[in-house]
Amino acid sequence: MFDFITEEHKMIQQEARRFAQNEVAPIAEHHDQTAEFPINTVRKMGQLGFMGIEVPEEYGGIGMDTLAYSLALTEICKADASHGTVMSVNNSLYCHGILKFGTEEQIQKYVVPVASGQKIGAYSLTEPMSGSDAGTMKSRAVLNEAGTHYVINGRKSWVTSAPFADYIVLFTMTQPEQKHKGVTAFPDRDRSSRV
Repeated sequence: MFDFITEEHKMIQQEARRFAQNEVAPIAEHHDQTAEFPINTVRKMGQLGFMGIEVPEEYGGIGMDTLAYSLALTEICKADASHGTVMSVNNSLYCHGILKFGTEEQIQKYVVPVASGQKIGAYSLTEPMSGSDAGTMKSRAVLNEAGTHYVINGRKSWVTSAPFADYIVLFTMTQPEQKHKGVTAFPDRDRSSRV
C-alpha cells in the first residue's frame, strides 16, 4: 500500500469490501434482472456511513477525505455498479453541493438525514433533450406574483434513486437568457407536491 493510505483508509476499504462481497454481490444479478431498486442494501450503506463519507461528523457523515470515499466506492462498484452509482450521487452530487453552497438551515434539513443514512437523496439535472449541458435545459422556475415561491415546470429524466429518494436537488432555469449562469438548484422538500 502507499504511504498516504492510513489505517482509517484501510478500515473503511475493508468494511466496504466486506459489505460489498457479503451483501451486495449476492443480490446484484437479481436487481439487474428485475430492475428493482435495492432499498434494503442502500439503507445499510447509509447506516455504515457510506452515504456521507466526506460529510463532517457534525452533519451526520463520517468526516473522512476523498481518498476514503474513492476506496470505499471502488469496493462497492466491484460488486455492483448500480449500488456504486447510488452511493456516488448521495456523496458527491447531492451532499457536496448543499454543503458547499447551502445555508446552515439547508444543511441541517437536507444533508444530515441523508449523510447519516436515515434518508436518501437524489440529483435532478438531466432532461429528455438536455444531458449534462445545463445551459440547454427547457425546465423553468418562475417566481409567483406574490414573490413568495417559485413555480417549476418541466420534465426530468435519469434521476438516480428518484422513486425512493426522500429529497431531490432539482436544477432548473431561472434566467434562461444567461444560459449556464441562469441555472438554480432547488431542494425538493415536499415529495407529495410533485406530479
